[in-house]
Amino acid sequence: MNDWRSHFGFHTTPFTRELAVAQRFPLPMFDEVLTALSRAVDQRGSAALVAPAGTGKTALLRALVDQLPEARYRVHYVKVTDLSKRDLCREIAVACGAQPAGSFPMLVRRLQEHFLSTLADDGVRPVLVLDDSHGLRPEVLGIFQILTNFEMDSRLVLSVLFVGQPPLRDLLRQPAHEAVTRRLVHLATLRLLSRPESHRYLAHRCTIAGATTIPFDPGAQEAVYEIACGNLRATDQLAAKALEVAHDAGAAIVDSAHLATSRRLLWP
Repeated sequence: MNDWRSHFGFHTTPFTRELAVAQRFPLPMFDEVLTALSRAVDQRGSAALVAPAGTGKTALLRALVDQLPEARYRVHYVKVTDLSKRDLCREIAVACGAQPAGSFPMLVRRLQEHFLSTLADDGVRPVLVLDDSHGLRPEVLGIFQILTNFEMDSRLVLSVLFVGQPPLRDLLRQPAHEAVTRRLVHLATLRLLSRPESHRYLAHRCTIAGATTIPFDPGAQEAVYEIACGNLRATDQLAAKALEVAHDAGAAIVDSAHLATSRRLLWP
């Protein structure tokens, strides 16, 4: 165990990204979004989650997947990049294990056949998670109208979850994509933490790492919020670096000066 961890009474590394779903920070905002997305999938509908970077989208997705029983759902995860329609469909086919095809129309048909087989033959509902969907090319979004159209649009087979930063909302609002947007049964959003939530988040992350006291004085807790502005990712990075800085300085607790030093060491 690293000296700085034991120095502050931690049993495991605090503020790490390797966090079990059960240890997620409890927050009504997250729980409401999780419930809404879970309900959308249960209804075999599609939905979108739009939120700034660092608001916990990935943690929420992990929690959602954890809630979906493997006996009933098969979740396929694709991280979107700037791809053409055919190349994105190829990425989806790889993630799903669908049979590849050379031409774009045949590839779309193979994907539809695969999703239909997943439901009809295997008895599980296919769910496609498209992370970083704000990176979709505008002309690519339209393929999901086709991918979710089964038996002349009379049967619900595939649920698609579009997950991305605020530009995704602008993309969905474009008149050319109304046919896709109308298929969404829910549009969820996340925001940055408030000041009180940031303080509770610090305490939560310290507690689950084994600390019996919070090794940040009130000034340091305020500094974390003022610098990170409620961004979860920035809060984690800043708090972890501040603990290292305080340890190296021989301090028993993190203060605002340690936070100022940590900021300089982390970001330009």
